[in-house]
Amino acid sequence: MRVPPGETRITIRLDDDILAWFRAQVHAMGGGNYQTLINEALREYMKQREEPLEDILRRVIREELQTYR
Repeated sequence: MRVPPGETRITIRLDDDILAWFRAQVHAMGGGNYQTLINEALREYMKQREEPLEDILRRVIREELQTYR
């Protein structure tokens, strides 16, 4: 499979509960790609490194939930 420009194929290990959570979020949104959601969460973390990751994830989840209410 070709990797699009600007992306790199890697192998990482994620805890089962983390992966299940991201997959569930995508399912709850009606579809999409859990890898994209993980990228978005990591990018948000990069933008606001001073803010604890837990606070960022909580904010991202709240924003996503508001979109679908």
